[in-house]
Amino acid sequence: MALNSGIQMGVAILLLAAIGLATWLKVRRARHDGSEKDVYLAGGGLSWVFVAGSITLTNLSTDQLVGMNGNQMLLLAWWEISGFIGLLILACVFVPIYYRNECTTVTELLDRRYQGDTRNVRTLISALFLFGNILIYLPAGLYSGALFLESLFGGGIPLILFAIILAVISAAYTMMGGLRAVAVMDTYSGFGVLAIAVLIVVLALAAVQYDLFGGVPAERTSMIGGADSPIPFHTLFTGMIFIQIFYWSTNQNITQKAMTAPTVREAQKGVLAAAAIRIMIIPIIVTVPGVVAFKLIGDVGDKAYGLLVAQVLPGWLSGAFAAMIAAAVIAHTSAVLNSTVALYAVDFHKPFIGAVRDNWRLSSITTVIVTISSIALVPMYQNAQSIINLLQQLNGLSSMPILSAFIVGLMFRGVGASAATAGVVWGVALYALYSFGLQPAGIVTMHYIDFMVVTLVSSVLFALAYNRVVLGRTAQFISWRRAAA
Repeated sequence: MALNSGIQMGVAILLLAAIGLATWLKVRRARHDGSEKDVYLAGGGLSWVFVAGSITLTNLSTDQLVGMNGNQMLLLAWWEISGFIGLLILACVFVPIYYRNECTTVTELLDRRYQGDTRNVRTLISALFLFGNILIYLPAGLYSGALFLESLFGGGIPLILFAIILAVISAAYTMMGGLRAVAVMDTYSGFGVLAIAVLIVVLALAAVQYDLFGGVPAERTSMIGGADSPIPFHTLFTGMIFIQIFYWSTNQNITQKAMTAPTVREAQKGVLAAAAIRIMIIPIIVTVPGVVAFKLIGDVGDKAYGLLVAQVLPGWLSGAFAAMIAAAVIAHTSAVLNSTVALYAVDFHKPFIGAVRDNWRLSSITTVIVTISSIALVPMYQNAQSIINLLQQLNGLSSMPILSAFIVGLMFRGVGASAATAGVVWGVALYALYSFGLQPAGIVTMHYIDFMVVTLVSSVLFALAYNRVVLGRTAQFISWRRAAA
């Protein structure tokens, strides 16, 4: 089934317009003062419902639906199951810390935790976040969304055209409404995305008479990953938990949404609601359709989700589903764009260029530039064998080094900012050496999730050693309760 019908296309456009209208009606009465908090934290006025919706849709885009189902195995559910733990840590540990320190970006927390000039460590970590957003999250999200829509529409429209349309609409939300509009749009879209994604699971299972395991190789349905699988079972107890702590608790794209509520309690309610959604719904919708696609169509990789939907979804729902997928991509892209602009404004423009007189104008200019670069990078992902595995490997370049700076800053006192910077640089260099030299050459065969632990631990130790040997300071370990104070 291909979406060739003008009626189906019209339904998709009307639903997207309805989401846009509902968003505008919700945010139009908001008072704007052009401050950082107004543009980048929605004025701190969002209820827990919108915190939960924004967090959920920022994460759940087509790089999840397409990428995880593209592996066509149940094993990938572990990413989402362990994400539940990551969200609990965000709610119980990090949200109070960010609110107590009145942070707009996660890097501002480093100012409060390190001694000496913190500009270098803030700039470095912010640059790594920007590197990830501009080169990884934004183009990969646009590519996976465009790939899905191309598969659903039967390939009659070029993939890059879908990517351009999605990017332009995302930029419009970011420029005109800031994070408030993005969060509201995320939430409204989220109800539709989750509802239809669950329906796809039901229809997919019905198509195979609810027999998910018959005729499918055991490695496709096993939750115990072998050594050569995307997630070897032992890695759940090594690097996986640290990946989740980084992603949910120190990643600007996520934590920014948790800082939009008026109080810590309201923010925690939103994060916990997002955690409940993740554990009850997300693992199923990002794995089961892929396995069913393997059974019905074969090993088709990242095209699995789009091809399956085209086969099992009734024609009269095709336009609605296309609209919800487009909305998910737009919501995800808008959220990452807003985070990118916030990082640039707070950590680069203000300290190196000067005070921002008009955050809305700066947001618009930066959004346009980043959107153009993201579209230009979309073709880079067309040669990837697996979107989700590529994303996780690329994230390793920055995720563990960044997390090391937060661990050293929160768990130790008496550490200089330059020591944290040294630890981050060490971690980036080490993981780059592993990814682009040692592993391809077969010198180090350790799985990348395991090597993330090596990167994290060695980055922390390098920072502490630099602090002692070069700076002549003695770091003092403190309890987690004292760290959160």
